[in-house]
Amino acid sequence: MTKKSFPLRINEQVIAAMQRWADDDLRSLNAQIEFVLRDALMKSGRVKLVQKVVTDVEMQEVEMQEPDETDNQ
Repeated sequence: MTKKSFPLRINEQVIAAMQRWADDDLRSLNAQIEFVLRDALMKSGRVKLVQKVVTDVEMQEVEMQEPDETDNQ
């Protein structure tokens, strides 16, 4: 699955809350935002369950390949 970059302007309090949530779930901020968006699409019936399961598996594979940002410091 290819991914498209998308610039996002977002309120500081919202991004801070998303970062805390991502930290709690051991996800990157980007993965957490994508997870929340996918979940909302699922609940609204705009995305099928099969698409969600495939995307979740792909996301886990990508997260395992992402280097830890603290390694560069």
